[in-house]
Amino acid sequence: MSAELVVVGLGYVGLPLAARACEAGLAVIGLDINSGVVAEINAGRSHVRDVSDEAIAGMAASGFTATTDPSVLGDADTIVLCVPTGLSDTGEPDLMAVRTAAQTVSGHLRPGTLVVLESTSYPGTTEEVVLPILERGSGLRAGGDFHLAYSPERIDPGNAAFGVQNTPKIISGVTPLCAKYGVAFYGRFVDTLVVSRGTREAEMAKILENTYRYVNIALVNEVALFCDQMGIDVWDVLHCAATKPFGFAAFHPGPGVGGHCIPVDPLYLQSKAHSVGFSFNVLAAAREVNQRIPEHVVTRVVKLLEEQGQPVSGARVVLLGVTYKRDVADTRESPAFPVARGLLARGADVRFHDPNVQSFAVDGAALVKVDQLADALQTADIAILMQDHSCYDPVELAASRCALLDTRGRSTGANVTLL
Repeated sequence: MSAELVVVGLGYVGLPLAARACEAGLAVIGLDINSGVVAEINAGRSHVRDVSDEAIAGMAASGFTATTDPSVLGDADTIVLCVPTGLSDTGEPDLMAVRTAAQTVSGHLRPGTLVVLESTSYPGTTEEVVLPILERGSGLRAGGDFHLAYSPERIDPGNAAFGVQNTPKIISGVTPLCAKYGVAFYGRFVDTLVVSRGTREAEMAKILENTYRYVNIALVNEVALFCDQMGIDVWDVLHCAATKPFGFAAFHPGPGVGGHCIPVDPLYLQSKAHSVGFSFNVLAAAREVNQRIPEHVVTRVVKLLEEQGQPVSGARVVLLGVTYKRDVADTRESPAFPVARGLLARGADVRFHDPNVQSFAVDGAALVKVDQLADALQTADIAILMQDHSCYDPVELAASRCALLDTRGRSTGANVTLL
């Protein structure tokens, strides 16, 4: 089975990439180690919000198929690695998926193939980790026998305005010729290409994008803590500051930092910096601030309950929105986890409402799901707006019977307290 492109990893990065390549007329095969994911896709069902079932049907009509058989790599013109990069139990970068994928590719690599890494990682990953695995396993030489490039993914889950086609794509290669092959490949289905000087620069650019957000989220979160102590309305402060048409980019406080990228990628940068004897002091300070915020939310809940004569132990607390981002079904690194954990440790009866999530467990213990928002607001002692899903009407929230801690600044009302 030959293909112009094999996408390795059919998650929130790989499946949209495969969908766009199919749309542009490329012959595409998807490879994933998860047989359940492969079966769902081949049955016409998408597990990624940004790729509809209709899009999956269109991919199938173009000849796309998903498989767990790595032999398809041997007949590919281009192989793109879209596997996850996370953290180990000790909080260190975990490149096991990248190493495993590269090892698998190396056993099927043939001369002339373009291999691209899209997974986010620290500067040096492509040349120090992926390249030697590919060369050792295949006996081929990168830049001569095959081409190796790095092009960081820029998928923004739930973003209807920007997708694979119209988001500028950074391209880099281990040699200038490798970069040219990368440009030729992505130029077939991406509107704007940005050629980086090298793979380390491209890797660093991706890390910087997310670290920029991480640090600025920490700044505004700390401002929110200060304003709370001073009795200043932080939401009015942000509204006023955001009216400046230059020199200010608006960020907003919340219950913590979540998602696969923002809380994880800066730690890749910090780890790499430590390995070369460099300290990112601003990044360390940002991490300390962001880690404090969920506990601040818990403290506010305890205080609000005490003000209404209700001890936190035994109090029914409902989390509204447990995903890391608005209107998505992804709970990875969601601040709902540490907030729920803190409340459970104090004896609270913690439940959740989220139309995007069927189940939510903290340290192996499943929380009770309240199916209807009205029931959540009527039966709880206090509700916490953790995520501002579009289904949460500010008017309905403001009219809630129970106390409401709004961590997103969306509601006003007699029973509403802003973070």
